[in-house]
Amino acid sequence: MKPTPSASSPLLRKARLSPYLFTLLSFIVLVAVLYGEDFICLFSQPIQLALPPTRTNLPPRTEKKWEKLPFAIGKTEEGCDVFSGRWVRDESNRPHYQESDCPYIQPQLTCQEHGRPEKDYQFWRWQPHDCSLPSFNATLMLETLRGKRMMFVGDSLNRGQYVSFVCLLHSIIAEDAKSMETFDSLTVFTAKEYNATIEFYWAPFLLESNADNAVVHKISDRIVRKGSINKHGRHWKGVDILVFNTYLWWMTGLKMKILLGSFDDDMKEIIELSTEDAYRMAMKSMLRWVQKNMDPKKTRVFFTSMSPSHAKSIDWGGEPGHNCYNETTLIDQDQNYWSSDCQKSIMHVIGEVFDKAKFPITFLNITQLSGYRKDAHTSIYKKQWNPLTPEQLANPVSYADCVHWCLPGLQDTWNDLLFAKLFYP
Repeated sequence: MKPTPSASSPLLRKARLSPYLFTLLSFIVLVAVLYGEDFICLFSQPIQLALPPTRTNLPPRTEKKWEKLPFAIGKTEEGCDVFSGRWVRDESNRPHYQESDCPYIQPQLTCQEHGRPEKDYQFWRWQPHDCSLPSFNATLMLETLRGKRMMFVGDSLNRGQYVSFVCLLHSIIAEDAKSMETFDSLTVFTAKEYNATIEFYWAPFLLESNADNAVVHKISDRIVRKGSINKHGRHWKGVDILVFNTYLWWMTGLKMKILLGSFDDDMKEIIELSTEDAYRMAMKSMLRWVQKNMDPKKTRVFFTSMSPSHAKSIDWGGEPGHNCYNETTLIDQDQNYWSSDCQKSIMHVIGEVFDKAKFPITFLNITQLSGYRKDAHTSIYKKQWNPLTPEQLANPVSYADCVHWCLPGLQDTWNDLLFAKLFYP
């Protein structure tokens, strides 16, 4: 006959716990049944972009996965998001340079030379909410680049950022110790005493396309070749700091045409993908190239987010049919403002792909802070490559450029942010 267990025996204690365990398990099962889909949705989202992207709903900063990043000399203050802030007027410290003092600015961006009557757009400084941006230090930048290569890769907006970067540096370099040359898709600024180059490579889709001619590329029927990153990527090898961008050229309003073979094939096999799927294809190709060709212990990679245009004045409460022409003030700095031309679905794609990155790509989210700057575009104050018609002259809104930005101006701030994230990630 087995002895009856005492009240303090382990067997009895286990038995007494059973009803509690049963109740707990029953509750968990009930919650799972009632809210299972909500939990699945919640935990399957790679980034928080279901709502209109605000300063806090950003693609992940993959550099946070890495303890030490090359070129870093400090850290951004804990809890500080340098992309969350306000524009403040600062006539004492802006602009960083004068338009007439930087000979490298293309005539498409020299607004003062082409008749812009005021300079208000030059005097705005970006002020993060919870910290301050470090001042751009040209000497530190050049010393860091000694014996190295830095390259901007992308479209004309990235070229504008590249030119701004050169303008921020060139004044401390002697005239006979610097040069700029262009070789087809590649432009190279050389700081001879530093044995350093700052380069721009034209690749609006990053992948090979029928718009790869750096001069003649106004093509409405755009075709991108799948799996072709190495066509351009061979020119990026050996670079120490890479700054990518790609967005505007994907925004055709139609499905993207994707070439599966070669542009040299007599019979071309072309499929159509949604903009999001085509863009995802390019992002994955870029990421694979970076992971294969860049050393996370020695090199840095940045990706600049979409640059907003201001082609629809109704976006900011203006009169229908107007755009950035004659705009000299900022849009009200409401953190919920989002430019209608900046597709939130593309931000989803960026976050989805970067979330899986095995290389620390630093995301420069210039989209929202640039969205407030309807005043900063080149508008009509740029070189016009073709004579304007009487109809255009009578209606400046019809030919105002609301995509590109005057220099000096907004894109200098993009480089302030690049500088901050390079040295103080």
